[in-house]
Amino acid sequence: MHDLSEALGTAAWLILSLDRDLIEIVSLSLRVSLTAVAVAALIGLPIAGALALSRFFGRTVVLSGLNALMGLPPVVVGLFLYLMFSRSGPLGALGLLFTPTAMIAAQVLLIVPIIAALGRQVIEDLWADLGEQLRSFGARRRQAIGTLLWEGRLALLTVVLAGFGRASAEVGAVMIVGGNIDHVTRVMTTAIALETSKGNLSLAMGLGLVLMTLSLIVNGGAFVLQNAARRRSGG
Repeated sequence: MHDLSEALGTAAWLILSLDRDLIEIVSLSLRVSLTAVAVAALIGLPIAGALALSRFFGRTVVLSGLNALMGLPPVVVGLFLYLMFSRSGPLGALGLLFTPTAMIAAQVLLIVPIIAALGRQVIEDLWADLGEQLRSFGARRRQAIGTLLWEGRLALLTVVLAGFGRASAEVGAVMIVGGNIDHVTRVMTTAIALETSKGNLSLAMGLGLVLMTLSLIVNGGAFVLQNAARRRSGG
């Protein structure tokens, strides 16, 4: 119990004193995850819109596959990208292995199915409410998708926040493709695992507190946005 209280006290001091190593790790974590979420949103939301408005043979299979990809094991994604980015891989010449770019790519692959699958349901519900009106205005599919994305922006933002939550808590894939290199690719989740194994519980606890705080902020933001979206649709 004494060790725990001592670790918590030291962790709190590291946060309040803006410890250099802690700030560096948190900053890299946010840069990687926010970039990955932005790229995944640019890819996933148009896919969500296209799937919501399209009817084609095999659509059920595609949707089932997309839902299955939401639970894609991170280590499998990490292994796939490792093979792609390694020197003997097809993208080895790019030199991306063990860089933040490789970590972003891993998180993008994990987040796109989440944004596309959850976003598709949001847009499909909006299409059921607004489809007749948009058709009466002569809106084409691309115009309709753009309108629905705008009308559902609050609900879709909660989807994007769900993607950020997955990205910020991910450890397996980024450990494989990033290598957990100090001052280069060390992020919060990989640093917590490393520092805990080394017995440096104060830094691990400090990073854990920051990660928990970010998680609470993201979940709280998603809750507020969901309520705002419900009030807006109800009004």
